Amino acid sequence: MELGEAWWFWALLSAVFAALTAIFAKVGVAGIDSDVATFIRTVVILVTLGLILLALGKFQAPGDVSARTWVFLVLSGLATGASWICYFRALKVGDASLVAPVDKLSVVLVALFGVTLLGERLTGLQWVGISMVGVGAVVLAISG
Repeated sequence: MELGEAWWFWALLSAVFAALTAIFAKVGVAGIDSDVATFIRTVVILVTLGLILLALGKFQAPGDVSARTWVFLVLSGLATGASWICYFRALKVGDASLVAPVDKLSVVLVALFGVTLLGERLTGLQWVGISMVGVGAVVLAISG
């Protein structure tokens, strides 16, 4: 399997960019309303993704997309927007070094939702790791 096809490669890059997002956003949100900052960030993301799609020749109508797919993509978009609004408000009033780890409680919630709603299975060792993420986020939150 090529590096570009490995899930962990893209997940690691996602983590690096998420970390940079927190740092850049903390500095950027200092002199502006957090909701306006979220809006600016969203516009930048839309333009950037549009340019990437154009450059790769992928910018096209979505084609045959089922109603179920649309519903879940819209719900995902709404959840993303709500997450970003909350995240930027937290960064406005809190330290990035505390906000970001607490935000990563989403890792624990994804595991729980994946198991309960999607029927995914985790090993005992994976549950230990998920628990450690959760405990670490809670320790950071109560110590801050």
